[in-house]
Amino acid sequence: MRSFDATIIGAGQAGPALAGRLNDAGLSVAIIERHHVGGTCVNTGCRPTKTLVASAYAIRTAQRGADYGFRTAGAVEVDMKAVAARADRIIRDGRSGNESWLFGMANVELIRGHARFESSKVVAVDGERLTAPHIFINVGGRAVVPDMPGADQVPLLTNTDIVALDRLPRHLVIIGGSYIGLEFAQMYRRFGAEVTVVERMDRLIAREDPDVSDAVRQILEAERITVRTGADCIGFTRAGADVAVRVDCVEDGRPVVASHVLMAVGRRPNTDDLGLDAAGVAVDARGYITVDDKLETTVSGIFALGDCNGRGAFTHTAYNDFEIVAANILDGKDRRVSQRLPGYALYIDPPLARVGMTDAEAARSGRRLLHSKRPMTRVGRAVEKGETQGFMKVVADADTRRILGAAILGTAATRRSTAFST
Repeated sequence: MRSFDATIIGAGQAGPALAGRLNDAGLSVAIIERHHVGGTCVNTGCRPTKTLVASAYAIRTAQRGADYGFRTAGAVEVDMKAVAARADRIIRDGRSGNESWLFGMANVELIRGHARFESSKVVAVDGERLTAPHIFINVGGRAVVPDMPGADQVPLLTNTDIVALDRLPRHLVIIGGSYIGLEFAQMYRRFGAEVTVVERMDRLIAREDPDVSDAVRQILEAERITVRTGADCIGFTRAGADVAVRVDCVEDGRPVVASHVLMAVGRRPNTDDLGLDAAGVAVDARGYITVDDKLETTVSGIFALGDCNGRGAFTHTAYNDFEIVAANILDGKDRRVSQRLPGYALYIDPPLARVGMTDAEAARSGRRLLHSKRPMTRVGRAVEKGETQGFMKVVADADTRRILGAAILGTAATRRSTAFST
């Protein structure tokens, strides 16, 4: 058995950063990764998705050339193999950068393999046993493929599959009208595919306020993306080489026939094969690791960071988890998850950025409220760029005048409000 000062399971957003801080403190660290260094963000999430979004935005801008005073020679041609190759290159650059960073840490050893707990202090990796007084779990999550009728009988894509796709679907049907699904919907429509979004709820991105949800739908439908909300009987059957997607319970309702189907209905934590029961680490009904306000699990000395703790499903919340844990353990601070004000974004065009409470959350707080809203048609920068869809909105406490929440659905929104404070 080998001993370390700390063991980190998973080299996603929080893991390497934590390894760096521990290394700088002179502590020995084992960081274990069974797949790709960099986790979801670098390999199948933020980095490739936003690369594809950027290609789609450039295509759309070129198509609008006449609006800006220039013309292209004929129609804009999209080379999907080149688009995919660009995304793959950026993935590999990000992954190798993370690996080089870890290999350059004198006190850190990167161990490849599948980690399982044998006890609260011992982790086995493909037969090798490691022990450490502090263990940090940073194993991320994966796409959910729900048990819908016929789902096991047809080919379905997840986000992992579609970021590697190098051909254009004839008709892409996306199951799930929330953040991941809508980003792929718009980008693939701009690449040239027919796109249909199928959502069980009565509106898109149901966690958002209705005016935001309605505006996002209008933006997508203006680009000829079909949106089917209230889809209460989703199911799948083969239709030759295609997939017939049932979207409602009407007996003679016509299915939507797709060449490709993307499943984007949520994610689940990668906690089911870690042997957490052997360590005594508790999880909730959905498999998320139970943590306190300082991200410590039900077992002293074991912490959970990132998507697997259910306290935020974004890259920047995972990084903030690292900041909280590092500050408390290494700097003697008293930082807590409850102190942070989360911000997040939807990377359609124009993007949506939000921080703090929604209008509905503010109303439930019982406060007297003030509301302010400005359309992007009255924002100079949006007018100058010719990108005037959307609006800005703020909700505030009427008595203290304190801002409770804000949203920007408009050009460059993600540059302004995806940060959060602690």
